[in-house]
Amino acid sequence: MSVGRIIEHPILGEIGESKKISISVDGKTYTALEGEMIAAALMANGIQTFRFTKHHAPRGIYCGIGRCTDCIMIVDGVPNVRTCVTPVQEGMRIETQYGTGAWKRGNDNA
Repeated sequence: MSVGRIIEHPILGEIGESKKISISVDGKTYTALEGEMIAAALMANGIQTFRFTKHHAPRGIYCGIGRCTDCIMIVDGVPNVRTCVTPVQEGMRIETQYGTGAWKRGNDNA
């Protein structure tokens, strides 16, 4: 279910005209608008679950202003990113987070 685009953010202000960019979410490609928050892009694409707690409970956006941690995800390999206040960027890799999140290690054989 798509909920439409968020065009005004309570902390970051109004999102103006933006070009379409591509992001990857759990290995699938989606369209986002440059400058919109990751959470807004996910919701516009029908994605409502962003993470699962250590007790396997699904979480999505809650406060929308970066105060809680319900919307945290792994972004470009970095866990615990608050998606409600982090703008999307072209080619960004976003992953559902499970539990407390873990840093991805580079190639140890290099």
